[in-house]
Amino acid sequence: MLSLLLLLPLVGFLLLLLWPGKPAPGLMRQVALVVLSLQVVWSVVVLLAFDPSRGGMQLSESLPWIPGLGLTYSLGVDGLSLPLVLINGALSLVAVICTRDISQRPRIYFALVLLISAAVNGAFLAQNLLLFLLFYELELIPLWLLISVWGGAGKAFAATKFLIFTAVSGILILAAFLALAVLRGSVDFSFLPVDGEQLALGSQLVLLAMLLVGFGIKIPLVPFHSWLPDAHTQASTPVSVLLAGVLLKLGTYGLLRFGLGLFPEAWAVMAPWLAIWAAISVLYGSLAAIVQRDMKRMVAYSSVGHMGSILLAAAAATPVSLLGAEFQMVSHGLISALLFLLVGIVYRKTGTRDLDVLRGLLNPEKGLPFTGTLMILGVMASAGMPGMAGFISEFLVFRGSVATFPAATLLCMVGSGLTAVYFLLLVNRVFFGRLAITPVNDPLRHSRLDVRLEPVAPRETIPATGLALAVVGLGLVPALLGHLSESTTTAMARGASLLQALLAGGVG
Repeated sequence: MLSLLLLLPLVGFLLLLLWPGKPAPGLMRQVALVVLSLQVVWSVVVLLAFDPSRGGMQLSESLPWIPGLGLTYSLGVDGLSLPLVLINGALSLVAVICTRDISQRPRIYFALVLLISAAVNGAFLAQNLLLFLLFYELELIPLWLLISVWGGAGKAFAATKFLIFTAVSGILILAAFLALAVLRGSVDFSFLPVDGEQLALGSQLVLLAMLLVGFGIKIPLVPFHSWLPDAHTQASTPVSVLLAGVLLKLGTYGLLRFGLGLFPEAWAVMAPWLAIWAAISVLYGSLAAIVQRDMKRMVAYSSVGHMGSILLAAAAATPVSLLGAEFQMVSHGLISALLFLLVGIVYRKTGTRDLDVLRGLLNPEKGLPFTGTLMILGVMASAGMPGMAGFISEFLVFRGSVATFPAATLLCMVGSGLTAVYFLLLVNRVFFGRLAITPVNDPLRHSRLDVRLEPVAPRETIPATGLALAVVGLGLVPALLGHLSESTTTAMARGASLLQALLAGGVG
């Protein structure tokens, strides 16, 4: 059953590559839409077959692949991975829906999107360390190509920077997995927690540090974040949707699954430092977002801040905080995808993303009123307004972490509060006031007051509307996700705390 989530996009990938002749871009797009729609449907089938009351892996599949290397084709799904699989399917479909006017190598473009979707599903479902790494690395080159070929004017630099950072991430994770196997004295790459009897604490700390840096680059956490704003700025809107909504979650998923899951003893030792790291990332991301003048860079830096709160939740490792981490991964995926879609619409209609240039886009007659309305909803959700998904995720993270790390939690709350500041600046400058576009290169700052923007076609706003409804729906009915993930996150927290307590008792 789970293998079909990999096979559908992979078959679509091969179908597009092997399609005879020179098919029209519209045909390639339609094939990708059909394949990704089938993937979403099958994801729902998996959801219906999943039992939320069980905390362990379900619907498992396992086949020997290369036994001598410890590589097995093992798949499974639980409450941590299933919501991310659903998000991947939905946002991959959104990315193709909002792709327009791809005249340059459309066959390769849509094939790469399908390959990325398959790789992400594989990483979330893999139950073997090497298999996870295989899928983790599989999305690297396709995303690099999507940025370097279909990106903006500075695409070469941004794509190369992304490639170098992400390659280092993969190398560190691979080194940690291989070192773990060597120190264990076996080629077993299954997900088995490590304790003091198997591996000395010092060795655990070294391996955990390698994973933290590796996944910290992917998330990204400060100071490994600098590739993200550049990549987002140069990437096209659909690629930004995939990058922010899906691919960053590979880092946070790996942090929880392998950092906390494999090394609970070392995690307990490093947890206070991780909480400090989280606070620094949240504050830095928020403060950096405030000074941005490019709308896309502002949203990109906001991701640095919001993803940092997941590290705080993981450091606390309480049932409530881990549930909050799951909520934050899902809500950030939806909200960031919504914001990047809307920024893309603004850029297509005005030719700029500069906050110092745009004014009054909420104008009901000549501006982009519906886009502005959705943008206000999106920034409210990102700022954690009650009734939206962002509020639920942040409340759970802070409620579950405050007793363990009160100071770090307070600093993260301050960083979260700053979200309202920079997004209020964005909305106030771009959407309110008299409609005008002021050229940056005009020394006298003569504003164009006779602006009349082209109306936004429904096909451009339908994906954004769907994401907005999902953000509100999850905020009003959080049990939709809580019921799905609570058993898994509670079991993860219980397992980590139990092992830590046993180890502490043994030491005592």
